Amino acid sequence: MLTRRIPLLVLVAATLVVAWAGLSHFAPWGETWAAAAYGPGWHETAWPFLRDAFPAGRAWRNGDLTVYVRPKLGFCANCDTGVVDDSEVDQVTDVDLLDDRFVPVEDGYRIRIAGLAGRARLYNIATKDGTRTAEGIAVTSNCDLIVALVLGRVDDPAVARQAHDFIESDTVQAWLNKQLEAR
Repeated sequence: MLTRRIPLLVLVAATLVVAWAGLSHFAPWGETWAAAAYGPGWHETAWPFLRDAFPAGRAWRNGDLTVYVRPKLGFCANCDTGVVDDSEVDQVTDVDLLDDRFVPVEDGYRIRIAGLAGRARLYNIATKDGTRTAEGIAVTSNCDLIVALVLGRVDDPAVARQAHDFIESDTVQAWLNKQLEAR
C-alpha cells in the first residue's frame, strides 16, 4: 500500500521536472529580460584566466565586447618612460592568456587612458569561434603597470572608443584606485 509520502514525493519531482522544462524553454528570453532588468551595457563577468604572479583582475562584458583589466603593481620596467615600444606591449598585456600564438595586426600606438600614458596594439587571436581581434593596452602610474585586454571588434574605431570609454568609467577606475591604494 502506498503511503502518503510517496505520492507527495512524486508530485514534488514532477513539479521540478515541469519547472525545469519551462525555464529551459524561456532561457533565451531570460537573457533579454536580464538586459532589460539590469539595463543595456556593461556587466561584470568572471575572471577567466588561471592564477599567475599577479592578482586576478576584473572582466566586464557588453554584447560581443569583453574587457579584462588588472594592475601589475611594481612591474613597470622603466618608471620614468613607462611602456614605449611594441615588444613591451606584447609581453605585458596578457594577450598570451587568450592565445599564446597571437599575431600583431599592425604597429602599436601611443594611448592615454584616464590620464595615464602608454601604448596599445591590435592582435589577431584564435578562439573556439575562429579568429578574433583583441587590443592590448598598457599604461603606467608611477611604477605600477595597468593592463587592459579588449576582445571584440576593436579594429572598428567606434567599438574601440566604446571600450576605452568604459575603461575610463567610474566602474573601472574606482576598482583600480582601490587596488593601487591597497599596496
